[in-house]
Amino acid sequence: MRKTRADDFAAPAPLSLAASLPLLLALGASAPAAAASVPATGIAAVAMVAMRADPLAISLPDSANLGAGGTGGNYSASLGTVTVADSRVGIPPWTATVSATDLTLAGSPAQTISKANIAYWSGPPVASSGGGSRVPGQASAADKVPLTTQMIAFRGRKGTFPTSTSWQPTLVITVPASATAGIYTGVITHSVA
Repeated sequence: MRKTRADDFAAPAPLSLAASLPLLLALGASAPAAAASVPATGIAAVAMVAMRADPLAISLPDSANLGAGGTGGNYSASLGTVTVADSRVGIPPWTATVSATDLTLAGSPAQTISKANIAYWSGPPVASSGGGSRVPGQASAADKVPLTTQMIAFRGRKGTFPTSTSWQPTLVITVPASATAGIYTGVITHSVA
């Protein structure tokens, strides 16, 4: 007779994967020229990929240039395509979340546009494969949410066969009238578990 411990049957801890997307926003009279001089791929993304037999992965563009403009306005820009691919066994659910850092302008003193001024909306799926279900966190611009805390970007449940779900989220940044001209940078992080 074989003895077993209760923890012999414990389910493995859920795996959470994250990918970060550096952002660039140029403000002021010389901002368009400054923004144009920064290559879209000039900032490398940090991505963590775990190796496992039943992978769940998230991918996104290396960086996003949000364009240029003046202070005291709202700016809307697409982040490109975000994709969740799920090849896990069974029909497990998944949730993709999004978070942001403040946008900062280097210098003395450093200037900041608070992440409370950054709103996000996922929009509907733009591509999908396999069965299962998919639900956007924010289906339209009217549903946008401020990224003051981590928010749900998308969620779904895998079908019997491997699935993928893609969406093209939009950021809306409210730039205070008191913001100093210059190039602001920040990071948007998408995670899936």
